[in-house]
Amino acid sequence: MTNFSPNMLKTFKDCPKRYYFRYIQQISAPQKSTLFEKGKKIHALANYYLRGDDISKLETTLNNEEMAVWTKLKNNVYFNKTCVNSEYNLSCKIENFWVGGRLDALVKENEQYYILDYKTGSIPRDPEYDYQTMVYLLAASYFLQTEKISFVYIDLRNDKNHKIDLTPELKEKYKIELKKVCDIIIHTNEYKPNKNACKYCECKKFCYS
Repeated sequence: MTNFSPNMLKTFKDCPKRYYFRYIQQISAPQKSTLFEKGKKIHALANYYLRGDDISKLETTLNNEEMAVWTKLKNNVYFNKTCVNSEYNLSCKIENFWVGGRLDALVKENEQYYILDYKTGSIPRDPEYDYQTMVYLLAASYFLQTEKISFVYIDLRNDKNHKIDLTPELKEKYKIELKKVCDIIIHTNEYKPNKNACKYCECKKFCYS
């Protein structure tokens, strides 16, 4: 049974044909590694830091821009709460489907939990209804058996936090939406391209639709 990740759901929503290439045909288009280098460094450093490792030598490898971003994260109010786990896989079952992903970090203060997601680039346009928000909040709430949980996008580009609190109403909306999109993906045998998503698509060089 497929375990749907937020990226899989986002890809299908953006363009079913891109989903077909990436997840059905397993075709991956090459992308410049420099686009992700800064984010990978910050995420790795954050993981070591939260585990309690000595990162002093690793910090010396950061350039000025990376050090500025890392300093913002280290000083972030949510990043300084008690760490429960970091780089952590969680999943949950919604009726006949499994959804899950890898959390950057799970922290807590008293009885309140916070899922952290560090963004060195842009955050989602509508973070409350982004698939990453939905999947992570539902998976964490089922695993922890609590609704005292929030999702926090740490916007490192603008040094801001965007917090979404899980409510019973949101939880029900998330379950309905995730069941709907997973059901569509499972039962479709047509992967139509979304022409509006072609301009910056990595698949455009070999997509002839």
